[in-house]
Amino acid sequence: MNQLKRKLIRKRILLPLFLVVLVLVLFNTRWLAWIYPIEFKNEIRAHASAYQVDPFLIASIIRVETNFQPSMESKKGALGVMQLMPDTAQWVMDKAHLNNVSMETVKHDADPNIEIGTWYLGNLMQQFGGNEIAVIAAYNAGPSKVKSWISSGQWDGTLEHAKDIPYGETRHYVQRVLYYYKQYTKLYDAF
Repeated sequence: MNQLKRKLIRKRILLPLFLVVLVLVLFNTRWLAWIYPIEFKNEIRAHASAYQVDPFLIASIIRVETNFQPSMESKKGALGVMQLMPDTAQWVMDKAHLNNVSMETVKHDADPNIEIGTWYLGNLMQQFGGNEIAVIAAYNAGPSKVKSWISSGQWDGTLEHAKDIPYGETRHYVQRVLYYYKQYTKLYDAF
């Protein structure tokens, strides 16, 4: 076969194949699950159910905090997949009576880290009357800071006025968590 014939055959095969792939990509968002995976599904599902927290919120926070990489430690000392500050982790372990969990397991084992982080999110949900936007901000900046912003009128706790969050890091954090939350709830029918 000559060169021209081979090019024609390739075009006849590759163009329709390309169009089929394009249609699948455009009309089926399931392929996006490769870009937005959720790891530790069993652990997230179990703790979300136990502490009445939206599993997609937990997954979104983990994605922003560590992209599902266990054994992470931040420059500020936050530990594990959910980036828990040691004082917060110890407070939760005491309050939730998690006597079988050590700080070493919080740092290296995703399951107790997710349990503590989820319990803490549930506690924040109670503190902020179920306001998920304020909860996300409090997970990043601390509940005392967020309460002071809301009580002083600096921020009203809503997404519409997230631009008023005094800390740029927390503003960006809220936006990123909500971005992943939207992606996850769009891609995954259920957890």
